[in-house]
Amino acid sequence: MNLQKLTLTDAAEALAAGKLTSRGLVDALLARNESTDAAIGAYASLDATRARCEADAADARRAAGKALSRFDGLPIAMKDNMAVKDEVVQCGSKILDGLKSTYDATVVSRLRALGFIPMGRSNMDEFAMGSTSENSQIKTTRNPWNAQRVPGGSSGGAAAGVAAGSMLASLGSDTGGSIRQPAAFCGVVGLKPTYGTVSRFGLVAYASSLDQIGPITRNVRDCAEIYDLINAHDPMDSTSIPGPRESAVAALAQDVKGLRVGLPKEWLEVEGLDPECRAAVLNAVKALEARGASVVPVALPHTKYAIPAYYVIATAEASTNLARFDGIRYGNRVEGKRLEGETDILSLYKSTRAQGFGKEVQRRILLGTFVLSKGYADRYYLQAQKVRTLIKRDFDAAFALCDVIAGPVAPGVAPAFGDLKDPIKAYLSDVLTIGVNLAGLPSLSVPCGLVHGLPVGLQLVGPALAETTLLRTAAAVEKDFSLAAAPC
Repeated sequence: MNLQKLTLTDAAEALAAGKLTSRGLVDALLARNESTDAAIGAYASLDATRARCEADAADARRAAGKALSRFDGLPIAMKDNMAVKDEVVQCGSKILDGLKSTYDATVVSRLRALGFIPMGRSNMDEFAMGSTSENSQIKTTRNPWNAQRVPGGSSGGAAAGVAAGSMLASLGSDTGGSIRQPAAFCGVVGLKPTYGTVSRFGLVAYASSLDQIGPITRNVRDCAEIYDLINAHDPMDSTSIPGPRESAVAALAQDVKGLRVGLPKEWLEVEGLDPECRAAVLNAVKALEARGASVVPVALPHTKYAIPAYYVIATAEASTNLARFDGIRYGNRVEGKRLEGETDILSLYKSTRAQGFGKEVQRRILLGTFVLSKGYADRYYLQAQKVRTLIKRDFDAAFALCDVIAGPVAPGVAPAFGDLKDPIKAYLSDVLTIGVNLAGLPSLSVPCGLVHGLPVGLQLVGPALAETTLLRTAAAVEKDFSLAAAPC
């Protein structure tokens, strides 16, 4: 069984035909993880006993003719910021070590109802704050294509695990590129849906107006399958969009003839863009053109303002969302030495948060607190929201001319460990992804070749609720640019 090539769809068919059991599949994935964990480190935590028990139960249901769905017994990993009942939800942080969830996130409960097995928690940057997974306080995750390279972030464990074959698929979260960028770096498919299409109930919030859950998979078909299953209105999420949903899987049967592909010059001329990555992206666009699509130039003139706007809005929301982790309401309590002029409660707050949060999380909390402080909120936060509106208008104007926008996911391939140690340099590396989050639009990454022996992802962006268009476009790209398995 080649776990690096096995798809969810193939596994479901094998289960239905009796060629595979859920227990056999889980055992194979556990064995694969055992052989790759030291080198890759995709899982933050993994309860093998629980996974095997749930697999045995799925096999018993299927043997009795009572399978919950065609996916019954398939394992899927969850990013370590999603609630799974009776499992620790640590968010890659020391401050939540040992905190067990008392309920399932909506996406988890929807998949459980179909018989999916939540198998393990994928590693991540602490509280989803990072682009390399180097900010995890749990372990180091490495890129399956080159262990000296980062897997991307913050959903780095998910992308690395899928590429390495220790996960069939995983759910990730994307606040500024955290699904698409690691998917690009690890050579897999990652979808960030339209804001509000997938419930965020049970997702530990980083920036509530930007966060979105989505799938990371081995191919486009699996991505469409999972998206269809988690794309539903949820009354538990006040931002969830009501109304009927269009089938993404059904849309894969359509071709791209007549599709208008927009090429933004700002993305192709961004500072630091690797010329070979640019060439790979343009080559993928040419392949779409050969299949009947047309290419039109579009402009996204406010792209250069996306970074400052994002890091004001996201950190402001993070400062508010993470205020609850203080050692009293949530989080591991650290009793600190009381200093002169401090109250006991202030000493507790300072000690708990200083020792529980890593440097990057502390940095973003401080920045967010500053931009919301008296006398500065209008100068920074309000201005950032105005820029957000301008960015959204750029996309609206572009989509009047095209059906989908294409471009790079990142300026280059996966960097080596330590290359983005400078926080400013790290923030700038997100320039091609964060505008999409600010505008609330759907976007995905699909592999489009290798550069310097490492995967390159083509980013596709659509107007709101256009996931079906993105996925059928990605399916066309996949036909021309299928990658071999990662050499891990």
